[in-house]
Amino acid sequence: MTTAKKTTAGRQGFKTGEAVVYPAHGVGRITAIEEQEIAGYKLELFVVSFEKDKMVLRVPTAKANSVGMRKLAEPEVVKKALDVLTGRARVKRTMWSRRAQEYEAKINSGDLLAVTEVVRDLFRSEAQPEQSYSERQLYEAALDRIVREISSVNRITETEALKLIEQSLAKSPRRAKAEAEAESEGEAEGDDIQEEAA
Repeated sequence: MTTAKKTTAGRQGFKTGEAVVYPAHGVGRITAIEEQEIAGYKLELFVVSFEKDKMVLRVPTAKANSVGMRKLAEPEVVKKALDVLTGRARVKRTMWSRRAQEYEAKINSGDLLAVTEVVRDLFRSEAQPEQSYSERQLYEAALDRIVREISSVNRITETEALKLIEQSLAKSPRRAKAEAEAESEGEAEGDDIQEEAA
């Protein structure tokens, strides 16, 4: 009886077949719990499969929490994440390289709300200026993470999850304002060109 309790405690509540979030890779599924002998020590490992990335990861059961592996977010956290998307973007006025590092750290934190902030801050509507390649890469990485988690938590397809995210982004106060500013800037630029021509 004590061995059963010990293994459950060592597995920190994770079980085979369960969807989990691994910080550096997003949503995966525990396909098995294996025991391997490494350097003379028996080690129990979670076998986590990331189907979309065609990747399998082996995580020592005792290290699962310390590496940041966690269960899927609760539905209330998903709702809060969608609310974060409707908020105003908070873009620091620091060099892009520093902001990019911060965004990367948030994406790899595995924290749904932190990843959602990256999506909110890097989102561009049709009327806004184009993103740089690196901004686009970070945005897509963050978006992919939250799409996968929201679709797993809400038991919906990734396409449906993406629609939910886009609806939340469209409610942001910045979107309407940015579109109005883009239109007025376009008119102002036309005035400048006419002045130069005169």
